[in-house]
Amino acid sequence: MLLKHEPNPQQIKTEKLYQQMGLSDEEFTMVENILGRTPNWTETGLFSVMWSEHCSYKNSKPVLKKFPTSGEKVLQGPGEGAGIVDIGDGQAVVFKIESHNHPSAIEPYQGAATGVGGIIRDIFSMGARPIALLNSLRFGELDSARVKYLFKEVVAGIAGYGNCIGIPTVGGEVQFEACYEGNPLVNAMCVGLINHEDIKKGQAHGLGNTVMYVGAKTGRDGIHGATFASEELTEQSDENRPAVQVGDPFMEKLLLEACLELIQSDALVGIQDMGAAGLASSSSEMASKAGMGIEMNLDLVPQRETGMTAYEMMLSESQERMLIVVKKGREQEIVDLFKKYDLEAVAIGKVTDDKQFRLFHQGEVVADIPVDALAEDAPVYHKPSKEPAYFAEYQAMENEIPAVNDVKETLVQLLSQPTIASKEWIYEQYDHMVRTNTVVAPGSDAAVVRIRGTRKSLAMTTDCNSRFVYLDPETGGKIAVAEAARNIICSGAEPLAITDNLNFGNPEKPEVFWQIEKSADGISEACRVLETPVIGGNVSLYNETSGTAIYPTPVIGMVGLVTDLDHITTQEFKNNGDLIYLVGETSPEFGGSELQKLVNSGRVFGKAPELNINLEKARQEQVLAAIRAGVIQSAHDLSEGGLSVALAESLFSSKKLGAKVNISGDLVTALFSETQSRFLLSVKKEDQGKFESLVEAQLIGEVNQTGSLQVSAEGEIVLEVEVAELHAAWKGAIPCLLKSRD
Repeated sequence: MLLKHEPNPQQIKTEKLYQQMGLSDEEFTMVENILGRTPNWTETGLFSVMWSEHCSYKNSKPVLKKFPTSGEKVLQGPGEGAGIVDIGDGQAVVFKIESHNHPSAIEPYQGAATGVGGIIRDIFSMGARPIALLNSLRFGELDSARVKYLFKEVVAGIAGYGNCIGIPTVGGEVQFEACYEGNPLVNAMCVGLINHEDIKKGQAHGLGNTVMYVGAKTGRDGIHGATFASEELTEQSDENRPAVQVGDPFMEKLLLEACLELIQSDALVGIQDMGAAGLASSSSEMASKAGMGIEMNLDLVPQRETGMTAYEMMLSESQERMLIVVKKGREQEIVDLFKKYDLEAVAIGKVTDDKQFRLFHQGEVVADIPVDALAEDAPVYHKPSKEPAYFAEYQAMENEIPAVNDVKETLVQLLSQPTIASKEWIYEQYDHMVRTNTVVAPGSDAAVVRIRGTRKSLAMTTDCNSRFVYLDPETGGKIAVAEAARNIICSGAEPLAITDNLNFGNPEKPEVFWQIEKSADGISEACRVLETPVIGGNVSLYNETSGTAIYPTPVIGMVGLVTDLDHITTQEFKNNGDLIYLVGETSPEFGGSELQKLVNSGRVFGKAPELNINLEKARQEQVLAAIRAGVIQSAHDLSEGGLSVALAESLFSSKKLGAKVNISGDLVTALFSETQSRFLLSVKKEDQGKFESLVEAQLIGEVNQTGSLQVSAEGEIVLEVEVAELHAAWKGAIPCLLKSRD
């Protein structure tokens, strides 16, 4: 029985109401052909969310097929809640990154908080205990009241959820560019640990087995969230505020512990988070992956609001909910287990063998759809691709060296740029020490978390220089992977695999789709050479505001394995008298650099830095071998701001240490170029011979106790500055901008 306020099938068709849900005319016709009739309101809603880009990847599937997804250590690649990589001794690491961009633009606190909650559920739905959170954030420039508000609220939302649930937020990255003004990016990553025998999958096997709903009650929040995430933001997007879910980290903590206890029960058949598209996606995907069907009685779904329709229950994205399949006859054990945690566990359906997705509500069949039609058979589009005019223009440019009149003043200004400046204002709000396993906290190249009971630990990072990807998507995609790997190497770890979050504009624009294709080519090549397969991720398209797209931002989340705690390395210089080495040659490469942006009033142009991925791999292997041999005191990746910024950052942890450095060649290039594949290392004098036998590097200076940074070129001092002055500019920049009046 359809409720009066729901349009009937004929109205849906003649008034084209399906278009409001995101279905095209052609897609609606496909639905009619699949069903052999016109769908009702609930069925139309189911197809609209399951065929949205957010759930089906209908525009990005051809691109995603390019990624290398397997490897000898990969236990689970793309297709489940999260990817899994073997780390030896019967243990594995589980990780994934996902976006909550559109909700965070509308309701930044809850948008960010529920992004964190959702990615945590993806990890423990695999049977893993979450051990760390990271994030990758993008905002407009910090000179507008709107951006400051979004920035503060997003950080507060991430902190609020992570701190309350008791999982440390240990790392991440933040960049500020004008193109993110109306469309911030909020990408959340979670890392978990699991024993091989505890790995679970979201599959509904076993004819007659019981489908159970566990966790919080269903409300009307988040309805059509997946559709909302698959369209551009406009001035009317605030009307979608009800599509933003509300999170409860205390409820999630109970759900996490209950599910981890449930994993130990042989009554459990399958488990999946009710994430994007809620009950619709979890139920249809679990059945489809198992080659089965599913029946559910929606009268039995726990509801926190009265009079909810089948459409509302199926499309709600209320938080802290899981769908599980248990062996028939074992239901009471599950009810009793969840009752210990004050959580509901309710049988709402069963597994069938007819491959149909059948819903009952108030005694009527309100949906009867082939399950694969929802979960597998969404149309796949091969979008037209066209090289943007700007790309050829930029490629034809010579590498221009920006004019610098005062080296010291330029360095101080660079350290004050929000993208380079200290992120302490952000991470001091995060509890990064909860559970006391954090070995390297936020602020170094990568975070490191120990694995209790072993000598091993995990290094983790998120990276993407979106300016480079904008200038040259293929090269920029390679650089994103390479920089993530350099950060892992600098921490003393071997890179294992990546998860990616592909944030782009509207794929229906050929120039945007070209960016997506080319960056995927770059990521794929880098992952093959560096042997870091893509084990899962997320695609976030339509990141545009009133027709203007963000920079293409394929964020790379990478995890590496430290095989011995003694190998853990950080970026700070350690001892007076240590030798300073630079790995890699420096070229005049300023396209997309911090110096170019600073000197040209925010304008970015020209060629991205070149990257030889095989040379990158060789250098990474040399540095890691030297770290494992115990001859490297500190290691730091050269990225934004070049050598000058890396030197300053290597001195910031100590008020006493300074450095004396000699450079050669063009002064601006040597200090500020962002040439790739470079490391800044420090080595004890007694280890010089052994180090130089392992690593090809140039000796450029020495750590001292002057408390100042002195740089000379051809016997002449070109830069002399107190470390304290540089530190003050670096540390105070973001707090100062947030306090300033617009």
